Amino acid sequence: MPEAARRDRVFLVVVDDSPERQIALRYACLRARNGGGRVALLRVIEEEGTVEWAGVGAMLQEERRDEAEKLLSALAAEVQEITGGLPILLIREGDPRDELLALLEEDPRISILVLASATSGGGPGPLISALIGRYAPRLRVPLTIVPGNLDEAELSRVT
Repeated sequence: MPEAARRDRVFLVVVDDSPERQIALRYACLRARNGGGRVALLRVIEEEGTVEWAGVGAMLQEERRDEAEKLLSALAAEVQEITGGLPILLIREGDPRDELLALLEEDPRISILVLASATSGGGPGPLISALIGRYAPRLRVPLTIVPGNLDEAELSRVT
């Protein structure tokens, strides 16, 4: 693979609140470091339900955005420590599945979507289920599903 193509690869990780997120992040970082590329982090802020007063709704949304920025900032430091480069930070508002699909359609920089499967016995997780099922035709990049129970040695071995 030409060096420019390796550098241009972007591994997208969805930053949700699942425990598996850390596995997906670590995998993407190791792949970017070992094989070339960058990491992008996407945090989707779900819209607040009906709120009586517009000012309260706006305040809640602003607080959620501040929390998202702090979380991404902390994760960016981790990405930089592992890969040596700064990640692309993305914050969107709406339904996580819809915003992810829209981002994949809009942003040509993204090369690979990295998600980790749930470790509980309830299936791979709702986002993975949607993306390999009904919404599979809308994916324009490869989807890497990392087993959510990999330890550090296994992650190092497979990356």
